[in-house]
Amino acid sequence: MRSPCMLLAGALALAFPLAVQAADDGLRATVLLDHLHGVDANVTYLKASGQELKLDVYLPDDRGAQPRPVVLRFHGGGWVAGSRESSALSVLPWMQMGFTVVNVSYRLGNTALAPAAVEDTLCALQWVGLNAKKYNFDLSKVVTTGNSAGGHLALATAMIPADSPFTHQCAANEPTWSGPYRNPAPKVAAVVNWFGITDVADMLQGPNQRSYAVAWFGSLPGRQELARALSPLSYVRAGGPPVFTVHGDADPLVPYAHGVRLKAALDKAGVKNVLYTVKGGGHGGFAPAEQVAAFEAARDFLRGLGIAPAQP
Repeated sequence: MRSPCMLLAGALALAFPLAVQAADDGLRATVLLDHLHGVDANVTYLKASGQELKLDVYLPDDRGAQPRPVVLRFHGGGWVAGSRESSALSVLPWMQMGFTVVNVSYRLGNTALAPAAVEDTLCALQWVGLNAKKYNFDLSKVVTTGNSAGGHLALATAMIPADSPFTHQCAANEPTWSGPYRNPAPKVAAVVNWFGITDVADMLQGPNQRSYAVAWFGSLPGRQELARALSPLSYVRAGGPPVFTVHGDADPLVPYAHGVRLKAALDKAGVKNVLYTVKGGGHGGFAPAEQVAAFEAARDFLRGLGIAPAQP
């Protein structure tokens, strides 16, 4: 239960040497993250395409306290690469803010083409709803987040309606139910989108075509129509979840225009949102000060919504 967290603490010591380790508050924070938290690792949340899809839950040792807000996190990699394990350190800022974090794997394009990844992340959201009591999740304060393709999945998971056919895959995990299937997914309270794709069809053809998007769809028939159905821009509506977007205005892989267009659509629908622009920023890889500032702004946004604890 505790060993994965100890590994994270060790990785932190390597990743943040001398300058940070010398600061008492920095060392104290990292020590307490290890000392006060544990990891429920390799939990199966879905069986699909002959695979057991896994997630890890990073949670406080004291589960008897009041329910905790939860972040559901999806890794990037263009839907065809990446893993939750390789980006596990990304859970640390959320833990420090006071969230329980669920770090999710999903089917990549070499296992199943679109829309499999979206089906999986919608099932991960249902898993959160079904396991709220066990892990003491506060279902009124669920946040989705991710970077790049993970940002797209965070947006899609939060914005696709509960009665969408894309949720049908999840019924396979409920072998004992009878009668109409009821989606147990909680309503997502907010999204923190790190330079995610908002118009998937835009990446399949034309000047913004990208090889990773083409690979995700392969030679599927009707792929342009499917891409539109998987695009967060298709689901912008009044009453949708607030969105905080971080995007570099020199991003070569996901055009900055995707963040701009999402903001314009959310503004028109009256949905609270922020487009946080990193000037000259590329596809992530921001300077340390820029990364810290972006997380501080995201935390302020979530605190303003009453989601992030005022004190972790």
